[in-house]
Amino acid sequence: MIIPSNQLDPDTLQNLLEEYATRDGTDYGEREVSLGDKVASLRRQLQAGDVVIWFEPGEESVNLVLAEDLPDDA
Repeated sequence: MIIPSNQLDPDTLQNLLEEYATRDGTDYGEREVSLGDKVASLRRQLQAGDVVIWFEPGEESVNLVLAEDLPDDA
């Protein structure tokens, strides 16, 4: 289920973006990128619709996914 980012409390959204940006396996290439820059990039991608907030009810988990990778029935 897609959760519109504008329906989240701003602090909750910020925490979600920061948590995602600091996960193991989140690689930004060879150069060092600040947490603020990572979060700003994720926020831009959300606003553009390239990335969505996806809630998986069965697992009770939230993730950011590419819009193009969503299941057809999303």
